[in-house]
Amino acid sequence: MRPTLMLALLPLTLAACSPQDMADKVARRTAETVVRPIVDDRLAGPQAGAATACVVQNASAAEIQSLVRDVGVYAGTSTEAVVWSIVARAETQSCLAANGVALGV
Repeated sequence: MRPTLMLALLPLTLAACSPQDMADKVARRTAETVVRPIVDDRLAGPQAGAATACVVQNASAAEIQSLVRDVGVYAGTSTEAVVWSIVARAETQSCLAANGVALGV
């Protein structure tokens, strides 16, 4: 694609991303850094990555905010409880099964 065309399309691309959507994406990416060590205690490698993605994908906005508060510290029991309650949901279990991950609560 020509550089001038790319520059012309940039405002349209940026306009398609609302600040709220961007904030949600950033928060969910940050929450992954909290969820992953918890999941790593039971799974390894690619399965842990897939399980982390399923948990974050199925977390509510309030749960994401709760998880984000533990960035940079070892997750406490309340954070672990949030993660395992998300894992227990049917939607999360479906996501895990679709990715070939067996992660019980």
